Amino acid sequence: MAVIDTLIERSGNCCELCGSETNLSVYEIPPHWDETADQSVLTCETCKSQLQNPGTEDVHHWQCLNDCMWSELPAVQVVAWRMLTKLSSEPWAGSALENLYLDEETQVWADALSISEKDAIIHRDCHGAILANGDTVHITKDLNVKGSSLAAKRGTAVRNISLVHNNAKQIEGRVNAQHIVILTEFVKKA
Repeated sequence: MAVIDTLIERSGNCCELCGSETNLSVYEIPPHWDETADQSVLTCETCKSQLQNPGTEDVHHWQCLNDCMWSELPAVQVVAWRMLTKLSSEPWAGSALENLYLDEETQVWADALSISEKDAIIHRDCHGAILANGDTVHITKDLNVKGSSLAAKRGTAVRNISLVHNNAKQIEGRVNAQHIVILTEFVKKA
């Protein structure tokens, strides 16, 4: 039996995370040791897209974890634990995470994310667009630059930005030939 067929039978033909019955497909839980139903969940398009694209999580959609975290299936428990961990700054998610118990083997699996996935820092502009090194942004508010008489005016284009690697809320760029650090909440991607 194919993995998709096993998952459809196991889930009753609905997303194992949110319960949706449309646009279902297999989500293989990283890291992939083998491609079996035991290491996969059946997800809707919304859940799968947000799982595969960290930083795009819709907090309200993931409140479904309050129900699916009680699943007896380790695969569902792992996905729920990982997402609750990402959203733990939300009061409801932090509370749910405190109540979620994983047996030792399942906890090891839940912790087995690659370092790059765990430590990924995503920089977003004031509208939520993802920023990358080399992008051009526009300043959305007049900003006084600390330690300088420079005032970066609203609408100023900052070209070829650099991301601050240890802080998702800061970028670096040049304004009037001066190298400055700018908070991402005050820029809009061009």
